[in-house]
Amino acid sequence: MAVLSNLKLVASKKHLTVAPVVQRRNKLIAKIHQQIELCEAQKAGNTYAPKKLKTYTNKQTGERMTAEVAKRVREWFWVNDAGKINLAIKYGAKTLPLNKKGANAIELTNGDELIATLKELKIATANGEFDDAITEVSEATRQGFGK
Repeated sequence: MAVLSNLKLVASKKHLTVAPVVQRRNKLIAKIHQQIELCEAQKAGNTYAPKKLKTYTNKQTGERMTAEVAKRVREWFWVNDAGKINLAIKYGAKTLPLNKKGANAIELTNGDELIATLKELKIATANGEFDDAITEVSEATRQGFGK
């Protein structure tokens, strides 16, 4: 028991649920990470296709089977008429508003700046800077399902 006497012991209970704000924040962080991976793969001349498991029923045998298939990742960025890269931040199918004036995209000059900006956005999301925008978009989506 000499080992336990040197450690700081506390009474703690693990929470089974995560706060909805933190859950939404983690979802956006994961999607931003996918965009970073996509950009870095395109820069290296590769394709980025993460794998997901798909369950289907075999029509001949009726047996349920699971296969690993490539997941489609849609780009959040595009090149505008002036040759600049525009980046929109998506939460699900909706674009997040970036300010109160109605801006919904970030203008960038090249791919390196795009990757750096995505990394900064990932940190900003972890710090909670997009919590209000995420909540606004998710409540609007939820209202669409209401009667």
